[in-house]
Amino acid sequence: MNNPVIRMDLPSGMVFIECFPDIAPKHVEQILKIANDGLYDGTVFHRVIDGFMAQGGWTQKQLPQLEAEFNDFPHVQGVCSMARTNDPNSASDQFFICFGDSRFLDRNYTVWGRVMYGMQHVHDGIARGEPPVDPTTILRMRQVDLSSL
Repeated sequence: MNNPVIRMDLPSGMVFIECFPDIAPKHVEQILKIANDGLYDGTVFHRVIDGFMAQGGWTQKQLPQLEAEFNDFPHVQGVCSMARTNDPNSASDQFFICFGDSRFLDRNYTVWGRVMYGMQHVHDGIARGEPPVDPTTILRMRQVDLSSL
C-alpha cells in the first residue's frame, strides 16, 4: 500500500486511516497538513449521531475552503468524508467517520479515506450527542509510516 496513513489516538485506542489521494488529492493534502501541524490535537467529536456518523476536526482556525472532489467511493462503515455547509465547495477541516451504510451521501460529500484499523474505537469509544455531554477528544493525529511500526 502506497497511500498515506494517519494515526488518530483516541482515549479508547489507536485508529489508522488510509487516505485516498487518487480520488481526493486536495482534501487529502489539506487533512495531512492539518494533522501534521498538530491542529487536530485536542479537538473533539462535536456531532455524533448513533448509527450514522461521528463528526469532528473543527480546529477553529481560518483554513482554506476546498472545491468539492466528489467521487464514487461509497459512504459505508469506516469511511472518512468531509463535512461542509450547503455550499458544496465549503469543506475545510471538519470530517466525519461513518458508523454504517450512509450511501445516501454518495457523490454529495468528498470521501478522502477509510478506517483500516481501530474501528471499534470509533464505534464504541466516541460519545454520542449533538454535542455530546462529555465529548471525545482526538488526543493526537499524525501521518505515520507503517513500515516503521
